[in-house]
Order: sequence, then C-alpha cells, then structure tokens
Amino acid sequence: MSNASNAPLSNRPGSEKPKSRTGLIIGIIIAVVVIIVAAIAIPAAINGSSQDRDEPAAGDDAAAYSLVTDGTLTVATEGTYKPFSYHDETGELVGYDVEVSKAVAGKLGLEVDFQETEWAAIFAGLEGKRFDVIGNQVSINDEREEKYSLSDPYSVSPGALVVASDNTDITGFDNLDGKKAAQSATSNWYELAAGYGADIEEVEGWNESVSLLTQGRIDFTLNDKLTVLDYLATEGDDAIKIVAETDDPSLSAFAVTKDNSALTDAINEALVELKADGTLAEIGEKYFGEDVSE
Repeated sequence: MSNASNAPLSNRPGSEKPKSRTGLIIGIIIAVVVIIVAAIAIPAAINGSSQDRDEPAAGDDAAAYSLVTDGTLTVATEGTYKPFSYHDETGELVGYDVEVSKAVAGKLGLEVDFQETEWAAIFAGLEGKRFDVIGNQVSINDEREEKYSLSDPYSVSPGALVVASDNTDITGFDNLDGKKAAQSATSNWYELAAGYGADIEEVEGWNESVSLLTQGRIDFTLNDKLTVLDYLATEGDDAIKIVAETDDPSLSAFAVTKDNSALTDAINEALVELKADGTLAEIGEKYFGEDVSE
C-alpha cells in the first residue's frame, strides 16, 4: 500500500506539476494591459474613420452636412431646359446649370450625380430626400426663402428691352408708350409692357416674338435677358439688340432643405471661389457670351 508521499501531486491529467504562481500573475497583467490598449485604440480608430467619412471636403469650419450618397452631390435638374440643363446632339447632359453644379461639386471634393426630374415634382423630391440640391434656375423669392435654404445666386438676369438693330426711336422704357410689342399673355413681361402704354400683340413665346420683330411687324419685345443672350449666342443673329434692362433682376440659386443648411454654406463658399478664379465667368461666356453670375 502506497504511503502519502506517493500520492498524485495534481488532479489534472498527466499529473503535471502546478505552474509557477509568478508566471500566472504576469500572464494576467499582460492580458489586462492588452484589453486596456484595445479599449482605447479601437474606438479611436472607429471614430477617426467616421470623421473621415462624414466630414465635408470643403470649408475651413468643416460643417457637417448630410448627403443622399456619401461622397456624391446628388443634383436634381430637368434635362430639358436649354441652355441651362439639356442633352446635346451626343446625348450628354450639358448646360449652364449642369456645369456650375459640376464645378461646385469639384470644389467640395465630391462626385456629382444628376437626377433628371420634371419641374412639377422637383421640390417634392428635394423634400423627400431623393437628392441633395436642386440646380435648375430656382428663382429666389420670399416664399422659397421661407421654405428652403437657398444659396447665393449663381445667375443674374434682368428684363431686357429688345428692338431691331436699326431702331433708333426706342432707347429706353420711357419710349414705349404707343409702340407695338409682342408678348405672351401669361408672362410678367406682358404686364410690364402694358404698364408702359404699349399696344400688345399676344404670341406663344419668345420665338414668335423675335420673328415678328425681325420682320418689322412690331417695335419691341421684353424678355428675360438670359433668354435673349442664349438666342444671340446660338443663332448669331445681329438683327436685334438689347437697348435697356430692368432694375430688378431675377436671381437664381441652388435650393437645399432647411435642415441641411450647412450644405448651403459649403456651396456658397464654393461659389465664392468659382467667381474668384473665373470659372463662373468662363461658363457664362460659353453659353451666353458674357458672365451672367453677377
């Protein structure tokens, strides 16, 4: 019969000797240190990654704004509104508003994605977060300023008084009393011409007005200056001229939702840079023959 000195030293398999208590303590300390380091490092890395993803690329204040798609400025535009947003002969989406939108996105360090949308649904789409911004000649007015966050204007267009190139009788709005004009009955230009005492022939729109003007059947027509400049740039027609402009121009801006006004601030910073470096002037020259941003 075995004595007590021959009893197993351990109840573990193999009857191994117990491990040193000092080694066990060191192991526990190392494990605790590893856990503490991981607890500090992992959240910091996650937070840093999140900041890299969400922080806007432009603006010294790095204001946080939301985007429908990370890294992309999603812009609503009609795609049928020449010369602001339309498809050229190759099918490419082009136009003044399209190029300004691309330039703004570039300043923000973002890609750009255009969502072609009918005008009747464009504001509902913005409110429904289908896109980040409307870039489609949104005129600034009190109602829109109350409902949306509007950028600084990127196009400025007064009303233009247009006559035949050889007309020397009409040099300003004071000369319109009793003169014959052609205006669309539903336009504000009709009311303006009537207010100056003109005899007005109703037409469908600009094309009919300018046709009657070049034929010598009317004395003048009133229209948005950008419409006239587009006609002159496209047609190269030297048979008409602008002799005067109204004092209250139409101002067009990007429209953003009120809860994303930080994006508007970033867009405004981009527009300032695009004016300073001549980009807006260059785009205006391309489509209208002159800078139309101010």
